[in-house]
Amino acid sequence: METSIIKIGNSKGLRLSKTILEKYNIKDKVELILEKGHIILKPIASPRKNWEMEFKKMSKNGDDKLLMNDVFDDENLEEWN
Repeated sequence: METSIIKIGNSKGLRLSKTILEKYNIKDKVELILEKGHIILKPIASPRKNWEMEFKKMSKNGDDKLLMNDVFDDENLEEWN
């Protein structure tokens, strides 16, 4: 695929189509890898981004309750002493 380098202020940049951004799950940042005469753009995954904010929302809504008991009825805690 051929694409043009475009002027962005005093710099130049590369414009990626919406199709490419969606296909490779590119959001806000990419890792730039320079390797043997090649430039590689790699999406940066941030799977835990904003978790702290989401956990606060869960707590506020009361959605942060345990789904199962942390101690089972037949559990013998004496064995651990």
